[in-house]
Order: sequence, then C-alpha cells, then structure tokens
Amino acid sequence: MSGSIVWFITAFLAFLPISELRGAIPFAMAHQIPWYIAFPFAALLNAMVAPVCWIFLSTLNRLFLKMEWYKKFFDRFIESARAKLHEKVEKWGWLGITIFVAIPLPITGAWTGTLGAWVLGISKRRTLLAVILGVVIAGAIVTSVMLLGLQGLKIFVKQVEAP
Repeated sequence: MSGSIVWFITAFLAFLPISELRGAIPFAMAHQIPWYIAFPFAALLNAMVAPVCWIFLSTLNRLFLKMEWYKKFFDRFIESARAKLHEKVEKWGWLGITIFVAIPLPITGAWTGTLGAWVLGISKRRTLLAVILGVVIAGAIVTSVMLLGLQGLKIFVKQVEAP
C-alpha cells in the first residue's frame, strides 16, 4: 500500500465514528508509521470531531430532522447517548465527558461524547476541552496497548539463532 493511501486511511479511521483512535492508531502502526507520529496525527484528527459535530448539529441536522426516517434514527441515537452519559455528567460535570471519551471502547469516543454534551447542554468550550482531553487519554491508552502488546508477544515467541 502506498504511503499516501496509508495516511488517508489512517485519517479516515480517526474521523469515523465506529473506529476513531481504536482503529486509526493500530492501522497506522501496522503500516510502519511510528507511534510518536501515529498518535498525534490520529488524535488531532479525532479531536476535530467535536467542532465538526457541533457545526452539523446546529445546521444540517435541523434540515434532516424534517425527514421521518432520519428523525427516528437520530432520536434513538440521542436517547442512547443521553443514557450512557447522563450519570457520568451528573456526577463529574464536563469531566464526565472527558472520562467517557477517554475509554477506548466501541460507542465511547469523540462523536458520542460531543453528541451527549450537546444533548445535555454543556457549552461548546467545555465540550471541546473535554473531548480534546479524552482523545489524548484514549490515544495514549491505545498507543500503550499497541506498544506493550507488540512487546508482550515476544514472551510467546522463541528466538532462534542461526548456526
């Protein structure tokens, strides 16, 4: 795979709601991008989700809500995000968003965190700060797992020296 394709796919994965950093960093590292480049590159793109999501919610979303199928999908997604985030935000405030985004599991991340913050009425500034902090923490976790996981494999592989 050519270098520019690897960078494009890494960027796409970092911005995609399903994969985010969980997909972008391992993909980049598996394609020979060093961790110290993959981590900030993917984290920067993933952090850009918050302003893009806010812009979408305040513009195009209003138009799409006029379509019944979109409204049903969006309402279901909103309720899911609200249920997952409400308790954390009630207990921790905007830091609850940070914690939620920082957990690198499916359905936790910058997209759901930003949407949840919007639903719960958290300001744009606090949301952006919370998402950036969460993304940096999640990126550090994913990168650490990748680095330690690769090193951990050496325990199970016997080194054989050539005669």
